[in-house]
Amino acid sequence: MGGGGQLISVYPEELTFEFELDRPSYCNLKIVNNTEHHVAFKVKTTSPRKYFVRPNTSVVQPWDSSTITVTLQAQNEYPPDMQCKDKFLLQSTKVPQSTDMDELPPDTFNKDGDKVIEELKLRVVYMAPSQSSHGNSEEDSGLTSSRSLEQCSDNLSIQTVHHLKDERDAILQQNQQLQRELDVLKRRRNRKRDAGFSLTFTAFAGLVGLMVGFILNLMFSSSPTA
Repeated sequence: MGGGGQLISVYPEELTFEFELDRPSYCNLKIVNNTEHHVAFKVKTTSPRKYFVRPNTSVVQPWDSSTITVTLQAQNEYPPDMQCKDKFLLQSTKVPQSTDMDELPPDTFNKDGDKVIEELKLRVVYMAPSQSSHGNSEEDSGLTSSRSLEQCSDNLSIQTVHHLKDERDAILQQNQQLQRELDVLKRRRNRKRDAGFSLTFTAFAGLVGLMVGFILNLMFSSSPTA
């Protein structure tokens, strides 16, 4: 739900803070320009020391919107019955297109002449933090952390297995390469042995043939003489 006037609308129409001791709280307001003109706004509060508003003044372009953040400063005690009497006042007025949104003239929101100043009052609501949601958030956080650790452990285990498999495959490839090299060396050695045996056998056979031929020659040559 939102509230507003002819110039601007505000969403939501009240400021709600989750009140915790010694912790700041935040609330965002969206300011919507409902006109075709440039509209300046200013935020005031009855307790300026308790709240920090940024930006507290600015200019909204035609049909555009702006978001302001209201910070409740850290408090050291709870308000009676968690009731808040603080109020906010949002003023708005039309300004020329050339107006600098960071340095509005001091008399921008003065009520003089035909100038129209719209004012919107916003109340403040304090809410106590939910213990159950806080406990659930802690449990969810614990479960998330546990799941993250389990996932990391699983990832490490998978990476270790892959690494061991890669090392095993590399060792098998090296063994196969060494076996192939040994087979080549054996074949070369056997070829050399076969070549040496062949030469020896050929030389021996040739020598035997020469001797047989020499003996036959002597036998045939001695027969006519007899």
